[in-house]
Amino acid sequence: MNSGDKIEQAAIPMRHIGPLKMSGPAVEGEFMLPLATYESPLWPSVGRGARVSMQTPGLCAVITDDRMSRSVLVQAATAVEAWKIASALQGRHAEIAAAAESSSRFARFLDLHHQVVGNLLYLRLEMQTGDAAGHNMVTNAAEAFLNWILQQYPQLKYVSISANFCTDKKATAVNGILGRGRGVICETVIPREVCAKVLRTTPEAVADLNLKKNLIGTSLAGGIRSANAHFANMLLAFYLATGQDAANIIEGSQGYTLAEVQNNDLYFSVTIPNIIIGTVGNGKDIEFVRKNLEALGCLEKRPAGENARRLAALAAAAVWCGELSLMAALTHPGELMSAHRKMERRK
Repeated sequence: MNSGDKIEQAAIPMRHIGPLKMSGPAVEGEFMLPLATYESPLWPSVGRGARVSMQTPGLCAVITDDRMSRSVLVQAATAVEAWKIASALQGRHAEIAAAAESSSRFARFLDLHHQVVGNLLYLRLEMQTGDAAGHNMVTNAAEAFLNWILQQYPQLKYVSISANFCTDKKATAVNGILGRGRGVICETVIPREVCAKVLRTTPEAVADLNLKKNLIGTSLAGGIRSANAHFANMLLAFYLATGQDAANIIEGSQGYTLAEVQNNDLYFSVTIPNIIIGTVGNGKDIEFVRKNLEALGCLEKRPAGENARRLAALAAAAVWCGELSLMAALTHPGELMSAHRKMERRK
């Protein structure tokens, strides 16, 4: 493709689903969620979860983490030398921060993790990146850090600015443990009568299914730090509607659904440690994306990072709605396929 070739737009059906009620602390109010998807049953499914939220005090979303990472790889002559340098770097965080933060006025150094394999030194740089998802910002910071470390330790040899210890767009354990993106937990308690009326099920049925399907079933499959029904569906639809790098649903879809009976009602939550999302950067200047971000209140003047954290909380709310609705549907034989036949098959 030549740089001057025309760029065309790929049309993906989009609807605004809701209203959805949020009760804080990350975001409060009622919202219509933009979802772009070819899977048309997703809209009424998320819509049913949104209706449930309106009959509760609201979904409570809390931001548990906020960081983006990039790992670099350098090589020493020996394992002993690689380990000595890794150990020495733990006492030089102020210098590392100065080097990494010189690359951007929004980049803020958080931490440095390392792994040594033979004479290979893997260094994972973690930064806060304001309202950007942060891929380019943290890679730029990693380049500045890499230049600094090669000057400080000239015996090291450059191998790669990306070393797969990040980890970008791959399902791994490290992102769930150390965090990559915005970590969000979204929860509420659903009254028993709402379960019966809107979801046509019981708290006991949902809690039992969550144990047997999401927890045990995922364990049998060898899932990596994940036990959920379909986080990826809602994240992809929300990402496409808000101008995100959609490939990040790979690590974003890792997370946990928790369902239990509390005082005869249903406690239901989703825990998503890797929502990689932003309100500025590539893709955010497209007209429909800007309209969606504005409608969600995510283009307001706020301290750096607050708009992106607000958007992450709303993404988690979309996941909560769709996850709850599917889990309720699966407690009834035939309901899932009936919905797909009705909406996706044509005579």
